[in-house]
Amino acid sequence: MSCEPRAISVEDVSKRFRVFAKPADRLKAAIRHRIGGLSKLAPARLLGTEGATEFHALQHVSFQVQKGETIGIIGRNGSGKSTLLQIICGTLTPSGGRVAIDGRVAALLELGAGFNPEFTGRENVFMNAALLGLSKTQIEERLDDIFAFADIGDFVDRPVKTYSSGMYVRLAFAVIAHVDADVLVIDEALAVGDAFFTQKCMRFLRAFMERGTVLFVSHDTNAVVNLCTRVVWLDKGRVREIGPAKDVCDSYLEAFYEEQHRASGRRGHAIEHRRVVRAIAEGDVRDQRAHLVNASKLRNDVELFQFSPDTKNFGLGGASIEHVGIEDSAGASLNWVVGGEIVCVRIIVKALQDLERAIVGFIVRDRLGQNLFGDNTYLTTLNEPFSASAGESFTVRFVFRMPILPVGDYSVTVAVADGSQSDHVIHQWLHDAVLLKSHSTSISTGLIGIPMHEIALERDASNEVRAVQ
Repeated sequence: MSCEPRAISVEDVSKRFRVFAKPADRLKAAIRHRIGGLSKLAPARLLGTEGATEFHALQHVSFQVQKGETIGIIGRNGSGKSTLLQIICGTLTPSGGRVAIDGRVAALLELGAGFNPEFTGRENVFMNAALLGLSKTQIEERLDDIFAFADIGDFVDRPVKTYSSGMYVRLAFAVIAHVDADVLVIDEALAVGDAFFTQKCMRFLRAFMERGTVLFVSHDTNAVVNLCTRVVWLDKGRVREIGPAKDVCDSYLEAFYEEQHRASGRRGHAIEHRRVVRAIAEGDVRDQRAHLVNASKLRNDVELFQFSPDTKNFGLGGASIEHVGIEDSAGASLNWVVGGEIVCVRIIVKALQDLERAIVGFIVRDRLGQNLFGDNTYLTTLNEPFSASAGESFTVRFVFRMPILPVGDYSVTVAVADGSQSDHVIHQWLHDAVLLKSHSTSISTGLIGIPMHEIALERDASNEVRAVQ
């Protein structure tokens, strides 16, 4: 990758802001800056050098983005994401370091950023597109397409200050979608707007990714994993981790949960890794392909691997996941499935402390870490919470019809928590507890396929074929 041409180069970038205790101190500092050397003759207390502190929004941030790459930037609020994007786009000057861009940059940074609220939508389109490098003739040629993409009707000739937040984003995104950018920068813009427009934006974004470079900022780690090849994790203005999207997002979520638990004052003990998997005897293994005729007529050979308790995990340690297995309807362990049959995900949990409202769940993910399907026990036990005493073991079973999976690698992530759906503590979150490998499939598009019970075509009996005179 290092041999490929770079679209963006960020080298040792820092950004400091001066914070003043009082507005008068800011005014004095501005006067001091204006009069330059003469300020040395005046007392500091008169010119605002007292009471000012420095806030470091970014500290020594460095990374490179190759042409054609899609990079995600994640981090908590206040981590410096928006500041970094503004520096990359040229709307902020770094206090130190440098940024180099190769190509035209189009950005959707903040809600309505770059729009004059007193101007109409039409006027803002001309102004914005001109700032992005289009001539008046080019803008006029693309105006109908821009308005069609935004789909805000007569509001294009009304002042932008009358727009809803969704209309802001519609018009702003429509502009950047028609300026022939080389680099696209998006900062949480897709979080606003209706589902239809979001899907339209995603279609454009995926098409752009085939030819251009994208910087994508979002708190939605599923969207980041779905779109990005690599991720930069910012934490308090510094780069905490750079790497493959799935790995960095997993680390980010792990740190987020651990910080939540520390803040709530809850403490746990580390979970000791123990290999407790029972060796599967020859008589227990069942190849679902050998005795199942797939009624869906779809072939989907999926190989299953044994539970591995030594995979990456985190949690407070109040409970331990002892075993995860995929079984048939008779309870026999499976090593092959074809899709469409009834299977059971069986999870054995041991409580290491008293659990008042135990919740156990699983997620099936693809190789990129995208969540495909899964469930948990919360709603099942909503009216009658399931509790467990320290030292007690219990089994959870999820029975469902196996979907059709495209060729590739998959994993089952499992977790045990205590609390409610919205307020809980995670005692163990076990990544990639069971691996699945799909060797062949009949579906050509989509993340998963649904086994069809019947596909029929019937000609309407009322249709009459008339002879042509």
